[in-house]
Amino acid sequence: MAAQPSASAASSSAPAASPAAGSAAPTADRPLEGRTIVIDPGHNGGNHKNPKAINRQVNVLTQWKACDTTGTSTNDGYSEAAFTWDVSQRLTKILKTRGATVKLTRADNTGVGPCITERAAIGNKAKADAAISVHADGSAAGNRGFHVIIPKKINGPVDPVVNDSRRLGVAVRDAFRKGTGLPYSTYIGSKALSFRNDLGGLNLSTVPKIFIESGNMRNAGEAAKFKDAAFRQRIAQSLADGLQNYLK
Repeated sequence: MAAQPSASAASSSAPAASPAAGSAAPTADRPLEGRTIVIDPGHNGGNHKNPKAINRQVNVLTQWKACDTTGTSTNDGYSEAAFTWDVSQRLTKILKTRGATVKLTRADNTGVGPCITERAAIGNKAKADAAISVHADGSAAGNRGFHVIIPKKINGPVDPVVNDSRRLGVAVRDAFRKGTGLPYSTYIGSKALSFRNDLGGLNLSTVPKIFIESGNMRNAGEAAKFKDAAFRQRIAQSLADGLQNYLK
């Protein structure tokens, strides 16, 4: 789940514009100063308690889909919702240290939802410079590796940011591979990039946005890594580096 809109070129004879009142310019220590990033931790820990709410159908423009799902888990029950929440909390801390304003689409891992449509709306309302939805996959045990999901044009609100979203996706992919050592997905996409038009969180986004499927929770090797706090920190660090590389 992109480039920033370019400012109007100033006349060569005009004085340099001053920063807006109360704003700060990026520095070496705070390279993301002035940037807004929205993090969407996939699913929610309480989703299984309210199937009526999460199964409600919502319009994602290319089709109708469930408001949300429970997500997957490792074979011994470590849930995707818990994984995405932990990684997102770690990622938030790193990005704030680097100067970014960070907004999350949910406040805890005990609630229900929000719907995929609402998750997109949160990024739009924040006018995010970049948005990322954090996930992990649940596939056959022999499948492994991570992939990044990037939106496609649908003659809808996402169209103007599709190219920027691709740049964001490539930046995150490269940093994730370097930082975690996890391989490209062996079963989805090409070179860890998958382009889709069926996800409401992407279709309805008016800001550059991607999904990261961090790996396969049903693969024993990757599941063990995901359950390790130190490795989740590496994931968060890698995602932060990818976002920063995109936002340079």
